[in-house]
Amino acid sequence: MRPAPTPVPPPETEIEPPGVPGLSGLLTLAVSVVVLAALYVGREVFLPVVLAILLAFVLAPFVELLRRTRLSRVPAVIIAVLVALGIIMSLATVIGFQVAGLATDLPRYQSTIENKIGHLREGSLGKLPALLKDFGRRFDKAVAEPPPEQQAPVPSNAATPPPPEEPKPLPVEVHEPDPTPAQVARNVLLPLLEPLATMGIVFVVLVFILMQREDLRDRMIRLFGSSDLHRTTAAMDDAARRLSRYFLTQLALNASFGVVAAVGLWLIGVPSPILWGVFAALLRFVPYIGSFLAALPPILLAASVDPGWSMALMTLALYAIGEPLMGHVIEPIVYGQSTGLSPFAVVISAIFWTWIWGPVGLLIATPLTLCLVVLGRHVERLEFLDVLLGDRPALTPAENLYQRMLAGDPDEALESAELLLKERSLTSYYDEVALRGLQLAANDATRGVLTHRQLEQVKDVIRALVQDLGGHDDVEPEPQKTKDDPVAAPASEKPANKEPALPAPMPEESGIPEAWRADGAVLCVAGRGPLDEAASEMLSQLLSKHGLGIRVVPHEAVSRRQIFNLDMTGVQMVCISYLEISGTPAHLRYLLRRLKQKAKAPTLVGLWPAEDAVLKSETMRATLGANYYVSSLRDAVVQCLKVATGEEKLPEPANAADANGATAAKRLPLPA
Repeated sequence: MRPAPTPVPPPETEIEPPGVPGLSGLLTLAVSVVVLAALYVGREVFLPVVLAILLAFVLAPFVELLRRTRLSRVPAVIIAVLVALGIIMSLATVIGFQVAGLATDLPRYQSTIENKIGHLREGSLGKLPALLKDFGRRFDKAVAEPPPEQQAPVPSNAATPPPPEEPKPLPVEVHEPDPTPAQVARNVLLPLLEPLATMGIVFVVLVFILMQREDLRDRMIRLFGSSDLHRTTAAMDDAARRLSRYFLTQLALNASFGVVAAVGLWLIGVPSPILWGVFAALLRFVPYIGSFLAALPPILLAASVDPGWSMALMTLALYAIGEPLMGHVIEPIVYGQSTGLSPFAVVISAIFWTWIWGPVGLLIATPLTLCLVVLGRHVERLEFLDVLLGDRPALTPAENLYQRMLAGDPDEALESAELLLKERSLTSYYDEVALRGLQLAANDATRGVLTHRQLEQVKDVIRALVQDLGGHDDVEPEPQKTKDDPVAAPASEKPANKEPALPAPMPEESGIPEAWRADGAVLCVAGRGPLDEAASEMLSQLLSKHGLGIRVVPHEAVSRRQIFNLDMTGVQMVCISYLEISGTPAHLRYLLRRLKQKAKAPTLVGLWPAEDAVLKSETMRATLGANYYVSSLRDAVVQCLKVATGEEKLPEPANAADANGATAAKRLPLPA
């Protein structure tokens, strides 16, 4: 008997061996290498463009201000560019005169430097190198000489012949001819041509960016793609406005620091104070060490000018007091504590852009990296930039709550909740944070990755959290004054419920009938999931805060065996909570049927995962037979209040005509 042939996979099926990177990973690596090579090789092209973009952010508010005076775009852009060019040329001229004056005075400071060095050499500090040298000589001699018993005897009458004299070298002097006027002009003009050409390219690109700013924004949105053009356009406009304000504010603060440094150095008596003021303003763009680097030249110059040390010490005190005052007092008051960049990203970006583009890259590293973070926060394809460089927490509030649940730490969960409740209502917190954290736990429980101990910890933490928040009113907090940070949070992280906790106008609590105020008027039933009871407790707490009487029962209380023992006297409405319901929800249909047979009360089903198929299919909703379907706690509270006050008439379910559920069984067959 011949063995059965081994099945062969079809030829189009390719099995990728383990450990081999996929095509997408190799493509990403190749694109990264090409981008780095292009940035390094094409720095003469990319650097002026980047400088023009950053300068456009600074000049954009000025252009808008000019346009408010009824100027068209072209004159406003031309005036703004000419003003910027005039300021830069004026500073360059002043710096040139300052450098020339300092160069002519340097020989005069040479004698002071030599005298100070001589005094240092005559003191104990000057004797230190000689002492170290003598100690090293003695140490080498002790190591090189053999012990006395090993030294060979030297005859006393042996005479050492003198070494022969070496011939003295002939001195050679090289005299270069005096440079011609053409050579002088070439040596002077050629170094100036490159920065002048770069400046020309910068301002030409700047004019086009300011002229076509909206068109460039639309092209960028089209390039990276977006499913919601309106929201993306608004986000990019907001990001550009924030960046413009931040860069302009930072430029003003750095310029103010430079002015203070120049005035202080002038009062102290340090030569060329304007030069060192401009130097300090520019180097403050370098993170962390910029101001200290800017302080070194004036301190050394002060030590060269003054025969004593008082001028150098006063210069050191000027920078030692001015920089902490500016960085830790004035800057946080002006534009908040956060810039949107993590400290690690600031250091890495400074190293990276210095390697790519040299000293200019060091100056623009922080602004350029901030622009990349803004793109990553608002463009989905570049989100990795925000993850790598941004200062946002690695976990969302819902993920952080789930982590606290797994750790069994209700105190940290409560602390985080109280911070979030300062800017949103209790309903908003439950909908946006607590329910999403419970959904993460429910998904893991469904997949079987949660142990029994972890599941119990999750239940204990969320139960303690809901109990601790019982004294918190469900009202929208007063709007707080927040800083206009340069990097706004993406729309996905902003509170979705920015209106009050419940829509206005809503009926007063006095309009709720007494029957709805009695205990158990609203029966909150938990689904059959392990965490559905926690969601039901949240809903009951919110209903009680708005004047409705509530009672929470577990899913076992409405099972086929126990529902006959359930007391439903005075129940005006039934609310069922589900964190996760998948497949054909036959059990929900039969649960609704049992509840309707027990009490003639309207039913509301809360399916907290908003993407659930039941919420999207009108046929499935009609088959189940509930009166209302909601996907948020806020909508559930609103529906209950409207039904209680009579503002909304009770709709009949689609299968209400068939009380025994025969119609439902026909529309939705039982699973196998």
